[in-house]
Amino acid sequence: MPKVSKETASQVQEFGPVTDRREEMSGYSVEFVSFGADADLDGPLQSLPGGACQCPHWGYVIAGRMRAVLGDQEEVYQAGDAFYLPPGHRPYVDAGTELLQFSPTDELARTEQAIAEWMSRQQGATA
Repeated sequence: MPKVSKETASQVQEFGPVTDRREEMSGYSVEFVSFGADADLDGPLQSLPGGACQCPHWGYVIAGRMRAVLGDQEEVYQAGDAFYLPPGHRPYVDAGTELLQFSPTDELARTEQAIAEWMSRQQGATA
């Protein structure tokens, strides 16, 4: 039976002030995500349907605070809260937040690809 911790995750990625430590397990990505600055993905998510993340996530807020908007609903998750974010959400995360998150790997990869393409276009526009 597989297991992973923040310290043993084999994949570590830095996205500016965001650190993502993850492991893939049976079609799901287990992520330990730390935010060194406020995060707002409204811009990067614009290329996805409805301008929102289409990947479902289950998780737990280890520290800090996250807000999620889905249509006209808004929910705030704080340290100690477990959460489920269905497809169609827009996340806003405060600096200092740490999350443990579980996501279908294939769907997460499609979302991350759209975000990477948006970021690349933005960098090309400022060059």
